[in-house]
This record gives sequence, structure tokens and C-alpha cells, in this order.
Amino acid sequence: MIAQRVNVLLAFGANLGDRGETIAAAQRGIAESSGIERFEASPLRETIALTPSGPDPHAPRYLNGVARAETSLSPHELLDLLQRIEHEHGRVRDVRWGDRTLDIDLILYGGRVIRDERLTVPHPRAHERDFVLSPWLALDPHAVLMGHGRVDALLAAIGDTTRPLEGASDASEAQEGAHSLDAGESAAHA
Repeated sequence: MIAQRVNVLLAFGANLGDRGETIAAAQRGIAESSGIERFEASPLRETIALTPSGPDPHAPRYLNGVARAETSLSPHELLDLLQRIEHEHGRVRDVRWGDRTLDIDLILYGGRVIRDERLTVPHPRAHERDFVLSPWLALDPHAVLMGHGRVDALLAAIGDTTRPLEGASDASEAQEGAHSLDAGESAAHA
């Protein structure tokens, strides 16, 4: 039996530690995992930390990016993989929207709508987050967020407060190994 492959969109964020290297290492880990193919990451963007009470300019700034891939994993198998990788990079879930070494969100899983105690897809707040929409638009200028419309129109409506990463060449080198990997392809060949 041939495994069904589904297009997925993942969002990455980090505001503690070596943010760029952490995201790049997480992306490599996902790209090299069984059941993941055609992994392609966006350039990273820097943003102000978002808290439940709004933007916090005093908190460490975030690096954010997205990646698209194909997977033969079920939605919950993919979620388990993402949470395992977050844990390997020191993710602690003690404060909602708190500072973190790594956050990986599943934004889209094919055209499926999933709502259960562990997972909501499409991501319920992706349409209002420039730190998801801006790097997604850089990766795919024709992107559409299911249930909300074209990503370029969504971003235009909310505004883009993200900025290119200062010293982007350093971050690009860290991310280079994760940028575009197919299953079985090593980071050294990216």
C-alpha cells in the first residue's frame, strides 16, 4: 500500500538562547525524520514578543519562520514529532505565550479541519499573526490560508511588524542545512 502524502505548513519561533541555530537544528531534525519529504523553510524574521496582553517590547525578540513539507504521518503522529523536537531543544510549557527556546506550530495539514483536545488545524490564530504570514508569503507568494483567504491580503489587512533578521547571513548559514531537504538527503547536501 502506498502511503498518502499530505502537504503541511509548520511555524517556528524562538526567543531564548541561540534562536537561529535552534530553529535550524529543529528544521533539520524534522526534515530528516521518517515520513517527512520535500521540506522547505522560509527566511527567518524578527518580531517583538507577543503576550496575552499584547506586544511586549521588553521581552527578548523572537525569530520566526515557516516551512512547508509533505508527510505520510497522521496529524497526531506529526504533532508528537514536533513536540518531541521542541522538548529536545529545552521547550518548557509552564507559562502560556511565555518566553521559549522553541515553539513549533502545525498551521495546516492538507485541507483538513481538525479540532480535538490536542490539536486545532488550521491554526486558530494564524490569520492574525504577521510572524506567520510574512515568512509564509516569502516562501509562497500565492499562499492561501484555508478559511481565511490569500495570505498577502491577510498580511496587508493586519500590517507587517516583522523585520528581516539583522546579520541575516549568520542566520542563513545556520538555517542553510534545513532550507530544502528531501527524505534521505543529508543536511550536508542541502
